[in-house]
Amino acid sequence: MSNSTLAAFDSRCSEDCHLPANFTVYPLPDQLFSLPILVVVTVVCILLFLVGLTGNILTILIVLLNKDMRSTTNLYLSSMALSDLFIFLLMPIDLYKLWKYRPWNFGDFICKLFQFMSECCTYSSILHITALSMERYFAVCFPLQAKVTITRSRIRVVIALLWTLALLSAGPVFALVGVEFDNGMDGECRCTHYAISSGLLTAMMWVSSIYFFVPVCCLSVLYGLIGRKLWRRRHITLRDRTNRKTVKMLVVIVLAFVICWLPFHIGRMLFSVSAATSEMYRISQYFNLVSFVLFYLSAAINPILYNLMSGRYRAAVCKLFRRQQGVRMRVRQMTSDNAQPLL
Repeated sequence: MSNSTLAAFDSRCSEDCHLPANFTVYPLPDQLFSLPILVVVTVVCILLFLVGLTGNILTILIVLLNKDMRSTTNLYLSSMALSDLFIFLLMPIDLYKLWKYRPWNFGDFICKLFQFMSECCTYSSILHITALSMERYFAVCFPLQAKVTITRSRIRVVIALLWTLALLSAGPVFALVGVEFDNGMDGECRCTHYAISSGLLTAMMWVSSIYFFVPVCCLSVLYGLIGRKLWRRRHITLRDRTNRKTVKMLVVIVLAFVICWLPFHIGRMLFSVSAATSEMYRISQYFNLVSFVLFYLSAAINPILYNLMSGRYRAAVCKLFRRQQGVRMRVRQMTSDNAQPLL
């Protein structure tokens, strides 16, 4: 499941959400972290917000407005950018919960919708990376068949199916979270007691782990096969050079994704097998704080990687800005012409 906002019993699999039955719930303050830590994390997240929002919007516009950039690979990347864009639109609520996770003032439906969208976008990103890697595997290892079967229209259908699967996988979150009131405390948006007692939370934790570790294993095999195919060829064609550049960029994207998400999953596993003490709980929250920042870094880093590794992407960005400058100049010219007298 996606990274938590670190409040106790947070729905996105914060470690305290799946503690053993004999675990004592320690009383928590209204604010989990000191002010300097909150300020630093907030400043970093705001910078990531600005970079991620700008970069992902540019990626979507480049593919949307340039026909020559609508390759099958770029269709996947633009859909991933849309997913990352949604993640950043949810960031203000996440930061609000980080500063003050109770009382929750936005109602039960917004609580459920917020967690659902975050979960859905996380699953969507993983599915897109996996599907894109499989597409590249077929394009490199079976080029003749791929030329016939991998078309833009079919990729659009695949992308629609990926989003549908992500929506369905995140659906149980609506039953998993809600606004809970404990011991006369203010309402808090977190996973419910029903989710814990019924085993739903445990099931979603397994779904979350499967969504991460199974794709990572598949990606390792796929890129191993792709690399073996590309770098063992004695006679390198122009297509091979293009494929090598694309594969290098995708490998970096996958590595960035794994690096950003692995601490969250390792931390969760370590905590689940460690002694459930108050000190361990507090350590886990700081571990999750790092995961919180990495979660948004993973959504912001892809456009940066495109810009660093793809000359076509940089050229498309320049073309987009020149187009906008041309539109502004034409508007000014029309305004100037309209302002002139008829005689």
